[in-house]
This record gives sequence, C-alpha cells and structure tokens, in this order.
Amino acid sequence: MSEIAFKPSPSLYPFESRWFDSSSGRLHYVDEGSGPPILMLHGNPTWSFLYREIVKSLRPSFRCIAVDYLGFGLSARPAHFGYTAAEHATVVAELVERLDLREAILLGHDWGGPIGLSVASSAANRFAGLVLGNTWFWPPDRSMRTFSRIMSSSPLQRAILNRNFFVERLMPVATARKLSDEEMEHYRRVQPTPEDRVGVAEFPRQIVAATPWLSELAVRVPRELGAKRALVVWPMRDVAFPAGKLLPRMRETFSDLVVVELARAKHYLQEDAPGDVSAAIRERFAP
Repeated sequence: MSEIAFKPSPSLYPFESRWFDSSSGRLHYVDEGSGPPILMLHGNPTWSFLYREIVKSLRPSFRCIAVDYLGFGLSARPAHFGYTAAEHATVVAELVERLDLREAILLGHDWGGPIGLSVASSAANRFAGLVLGNTWFWPPDRSMRTFSRIMSSSPLQRAILNRNFFVERLMPVATARKLSDEEMEHYRRVQPTPEDRVGVAEFPRQIVAATPWLSELAVRVPRELGAKRALVVWPMRDVAFPAGKLLPRMRETFSDLVVVELARAKHYLQEDAPGDVSAAIRERFAP
C-alpha cells in the first residue's frame, strides 16, 4: 500500500504538499505561513483537510503545520505498520525533530489530543503552549469502552472497512452544518478501498487496547505540561465527548488555562466553528 493518488481541490485546499520519510513510511503534511509554529493533529477518520480554514486564517501570523498520520489523508499506508496510537506518536515525534520545532503550539482534538500530548510531553522543551479541542489523555471510562467494543465488533469492523462507515455515517451526524458534496468527496476519496481504511478501523480498537499507554500519558501530561499556557476550545454539542464529564479533568490538569465553549459545534469543531477556533488561538497565542 502506498500514497493516495487523489488530488485535493486547489480552491478548498490551497496548500503545497510536503513529505517526510519517517522510519515507518512516507508522511504527508502542509507547512504554511510564518511565525510561531502550530502543530495541527487530526482525529478519526479525517486528515489535514479538516484544518484547511484554520490554516488559511492563521497563516498570516503563525507557521501552520498540519499532518496526515500514516494510513490517513495523502500519507502512505505501510502494510507493516500497526496503526496504534503509540506508533502514530512516534512518527509525529520524528517529524517534530526533523523540522526542529521550537516554541511550538500543539493543536489537537479527538485522537490528535493523546497523540500530540504524547509527543509534547516527551519533548516539553520544544512546546510553549497547547490548544486542545474535544479530546482526552487518560484511560477510557465505561462509555468509551462500550463505544470501543461496539466499533471493534466484526459487523462494525466490516462496515468501517467495506462501507466507509466513519465517513458515510458518522461524520454527517457529528457536524452541525451539512458538508458540501465536494467537501465529503475530500474525505471519501482519500480512503477509496478497504485497504485504505485499516488505520480508521484500528483507532476505535485503540481506545481500549492503548489503555497502558494512556495510563502512562495520564501521569506524564500533568507533570510535563501542566504549567504550559493552554487553551481548550470545546464543542458543546459533541455527544461523544461530553463537556460536563471531560472539561473538569482539563481544568484540574492545566494551571494556566483558558476555556472557550463553542455552543453550536458538534464533534468536528474545525468544520463547524473554524473562525471561532482561529480567533481564540490568536487571542491566546498571537506574537
């Protein structure tokens, strides 16, 4: 399995593609603008396309680096790769080292939270701040374990692999606005075959399978990153990551924290409220 041949629309995604030959495969990313670097990490089943409006908004003042994990977006699909959260974090850490990022800001939601926080907590001297959306960095609670078990079952794994279930069924109900046909095509066409969706299928299994890794992260994040400048932008209509259950843990962890509640946004806050997210980042971190 290799890179995806799909060419993004230059009007929707007006960025230069860049490539990094990691130890596990060829990684695609964009690197736009100048200023303090912001490392943007996506969740499931998305890719750097998710951050397109935020990159456009912030690149006059920030260096915006948006990554496609291996198995996602335009990156390679190496057959030997396990697509675990820990492996993704290793590859992203290699990119951070290769780009020699300093005084960087981490921006992550969904799986981009634990993956990015793993990278940042292992190289805390490279990161000046954190922007976290709807995410977590600790072992799963009962509702997350239930979701993991359901999505890891044989029928749902077949649906994810054969019918692109995450894109076709979950994304439309997890965005407050209706994505255009062209926008949906940008999520469909980067994973056109079951083989291209192996990484998407693995992420729900990782919620439980990565419990030991998440347990270590739950200790490391407060210790290494708890005093960093932090911004949380939380979509209040996200039923998968309810603010009432998860925001208190964020407030307990970060001593220098600003919280912005996005009243109308659902899970994919980058699609629902890119302007609000960009404005909050500028207010918190503008040079």
